[in-house]
Amino acid sequence: MKVVKSLLLGTAATLIAVGGAQAADLPVKAKAVEYVKVCSLYGAGFYYMPGTDTCIKLGGYLRADALLGGTGDYGFNNSTTSANGGSNNRLTNYYYSRARFDFNVDTRTATEYGVVRTYADMVFSYDSTNATGSNPSAISASSASLGLYHAFIQFAGFTFGRTVSIFDAPWQSYPAGGPDTIPGGSNHVNGVNQAAYTADFGQGITASIALQDETSANNGQSNLWNVSSGTAAQFVTGVYGANDWGGTRSPDILGNVRVDQAWGLAQLSVVGHDLHAGYYGATEPSGHPSDKWGWAVQGSLSIKNIPTGAGDVINLQAVYTDGATRYNFQSLFPQSFFMFSGSGTAYQSTGFAGLADGVFGTATGIDTVKTWGVRGGYTHNWSPNWASAVYGGYAQLKYGNTGKALICTNFATIAVAGSTCNPDFNFGVIGVNTVWTPVKNLAFTADLSWSRLDQKYSGAINSPGIASAAKPAAVYELKDQNSVSMLLRAQRNF
Repeated sequence: MKVVKSLLLGTAATLIAVGGAQAADLPVKAKAVEYVKVCSLYGAGFYYMPGTDTCIKLGGYLRADALLGGTGDYGFNNSTTSANGGSNNRLTNYYYSRARFDFNVDTRTATEYGVVRTYADMVFSYDSTNATGSNPSAISASSASLGLYHAFIQFAGFTFGRTVSIFDAPWQSYPAGGPDTIPGGSNHVNGVNQAAYTADFGQGITASIALQDETSANNGQSNLWNVSSGTAAQFVTGVYGANDWGGTRSPDILGNVRVDQAWGLAQLSVVGHDLHAGYYGATEPSGHPSDKWGWAVQGSLSIKNIPTGAGDVINLQAVYTDGATRYNFQSLFPQSFFMFSGSGTAYQSTGFAGLADGVFGTATGIDTVKTWGVRGGYTHNWSPNWASAVYGGYAQLKYGNTGKALICTNFATIAVAGSTCNPDFNFGVIGVNTVWTPVKNLAFTADLSWSRLDQKYSGAINSPGIASAAKPAAVYELKDQNSVSMLLRAQRNF
């Protein structure tokens, strides 16, 4: 029995030892999987980032555009942004296309000081080519482009980074859709670098102040013409001299007051804009004009819940600027351009325009440029799937007497006898569109617009020609110009 007992105890000990060894070889039990949880604090589409108390939302859109018309105004390479949209010849594109992908990231975290928010919006585009000059090798190559429209941090009422301007109306320059070149108010839809603070007084009433780097906006500031270096070749393209800005000295100083309630929205915006020129000549001893402050004021009004139908809205705004032209002829509007059409008295007719905040010449001060403009639109919803809109904008630009005299000195070198010089102009846009939304977040748009340049020159000029537009040296009639464009768009939001 003692032998049997010893064998049983030995066997048990061996089994325990082996079992312990095998247990030591087993993997450690994995932690429970952290599933992504819905965050309902900030609306639909937010989720908690695993292991954190931060909520994140991903979104954007994919868009396909086709623009019909040789002088379109929808942000493509056209009459207002490149050499030959308005040339009205064999170098002019009769259609343009664009594929665009927008991706945005929104994060929010609740803290004892309120919500900390970051937001970034990146846009990738691929556009049509553009021809410049009569040489086929001068065709611009298609390429993808990247835009960073928003990149900001918000905390305790402060905003730091890149986003739209507090001067802008919420609809930017699109009161009811339409092209990028509607005048009559500011537009920083592509973003501008800034530091801003917004105070919320409740019931939809807020007030904001901001320091804004206007040089970081799309195409930067308007021109500050040094007319002493102007040439005839530049003049006929709407360029009246050197764009002679100096280095930055002061950011733009902005403020607004807004009421945003169920009935609609009302906003009053103001801005101060420092005009700081370089030198009269190429070097420091040539001297320079003193700085001058420009300014602008804008009123915006949106009326909702109108009797014509659920969701219908009217958007209106008006602006006046003195030395701050970009706040009327906004960041997507060209700051110099030319257009051509037929003539019964000369080789062809032409209209050109140059925009500026101010003008100076050798030993003169800065003469500021004054503008005013209005913009508006009405959107009607026929049904949940169909909506139509009408819109328009109109603006006037006027040079001061000193600036006009300086510009007209250069005009005299190309003027035909009997012609008159006046660089002032008006510009207007009207249009209509229809949007079909067959399913949620998928929309098809047709938008037709007409633009008119009402230039104030009269008579004719002996133009030296424009090589990039294949225009020869000849006599051209000075005449108002028009363009018509249609945008066809398919867009899927996500």
